[in-house]
Amino acid sequence: MGGTPVFPGTRVPVQTLLDYIEADDSIDEFLKGFPSVTRAMVVAFLEHATSLAVHEAA
Repeated sequence: MGGTPVFPGTRVPVQTLLDYIEADDSIDEFLKGFPSVTRAMVVAFLEHATSLAVHEAA
């Protein structure tokens, strides 16, 4: 995947989750479509992204 960030242990790009969110799809819908990604992985990614955004804004 040449540098594209993916969920650990998968080939699922994190951008796919962001696309789902942008389209107003739920996290549950995303998880149904990508069973190799766990809810814990999604939560960890969102927490990390939030932390980066908060630190960048400060």
